[in-house]
Amino acid sequence: MIPGRFYDTVDEIISDTASRRSTDRTYNLENMSGRIIDGREAARQAVVKILNTERFRYPVYSTDYGIELADLFGMDCNYVCVELERRISEALSVDNRIIRASDFSFTVAKNVVYVSFTVHTVFGDERFRELGFRMSAN
Repeated sequence: MIPGRFYDTVDEIISDTASRRSTDRTYNLENMSGRIIDGREAARQAVVKILNTERFRYPVYSTDYGIELADLFGMDCNYVCVELERRISEALSVDNRIIRASDFSFTVAKNVVYVSFTVHTVFGDERFRELGFRMSAN
């Protein structure tokens, strides 16, 4: 096979490959059926997976993938709400299907912060309701 483009460095190859990589099609993880999903359903699954992966914890993922939550454990709930909005937005920004997250609302009950928000994707908007983040052992 003759390459369509010649590269000067390995970094150029990695950068070009990453920019062309499509994340639109993926396996359905919800019921492990082996069914391939795409579009809005795949984007929704990506949001759930990103927000359930602690960033920097698993070497199989890029250092850009996931969300940092561990250091929020035991912090003041008001601080946690502000940080969650920022961290959720940042974590989701690495997926090319996600445009942005907005309309955050928070509820605190028994040391759990529940967050609801809207994710704007290239396939349309999706509302996520009451994702819970435990902030202390009690």
